[in-house]
Amino acid sequence: MTEPDLNLLIALDALLTLGSVAGAARRLKLSASAMSRTLSRLRAVTGDPLLVRAGRHMVLTPYAEEIRERTQNAVFEARAVLRPATTELSLAALERTFTLRANDGFVEAFGAALIAAAAQVAPLVRLCFAPKPEKSSRHLREGLVDLEIGVLGDMGPEIRLQTLFRDRFVAVVRKGHPFESLSEITAQQYAACGHVVASRRGLLTGPVDDALTALGLERKIAAVVPGFPAALAVAEASDLVALVPASFLINQPIGTALYPFDLPVKTQGITVSQMWHPRLEADPAHRWLRQLVLSVVKQRFATVNV
Repeated sequence: MTEPDLNLLIALDALLTLGSVAGAARRLKLSASAMSRTLSRLRAVTGDPLLVRAGRHMVLTPYAEEIRERTQNAVFEARAVLRPATTELSLAALERTFTLRANDGFVEAFGAALIAAAAQVAPLVRLCFAPKPEKSSRHLREGLVDLEIGVLGDMGPEIRLQTLFRDRFVAVVRKGHPFESLSEITAQQYAACGHVVASRRGLLTGPVDDALTALGLERKIAAVVPGFPAALAVAEASDLVALVPASFLINQPIGTALYPFDLPVKTQGITVSQMWHPRLEADPAHRWLRQLVLSVVKQRFATVNV
């Protein structure tokens, strides 16, 4: 019985992950013609076309979609088996780049503290923060990121998670805004103001609007911006009210330029978690990263009142 060429697994993983012969060739530092020949061998071995042309692009066949995650896991496990065995993790010698997918609010609140804490014990480690325009488990499944940080969403039952903190929304206006002199702001006063909304997808309403609707009230949305930093900038330079997570205010100049206050309506809290793929569960370096994120977040909340 002829043994399969296990080197083909590496090529198969690149092809299924990138969905492109040219992209897989670049990743594996091969010529396009060599990658095309490898794809032909893979088609012969599996008995499936794997990648087929659809217009100007290539798409995965149903069989390729079915085996994509299994292929990624097989390659990851093979590399782990062949990695030099270590009885103890040496953080001082650990040379690795960890990619964390998180929104701007988390990076602004905790990014600097995480980088400093990592550098203190693992100077050769690099933290790479990737943008998070949408909720998706694809980046974890395909090994593109090490940690996903945010609200759980539909991540799939296999994804591991750990709660980092519970957040809530607060309203923010500029210093000197008429609201600053009020001992209590009613739902009617809040709704009557102009509002700036932060939404990557341009959505105008959210949980606070549902709570106001239950009271027969409606906010006047004067502006929509793509993120919380922009919302705070607009609020600081106008009479508009911004709505941001309380954790986002950790590194903001509260007391000098902005005035936060509790919402006059009840909204559901936000649970922020760190998530990872089970293939990284037992990896000592990844375990250290998870513990680092958890401890830094707890420290920040212990020293800053939000």
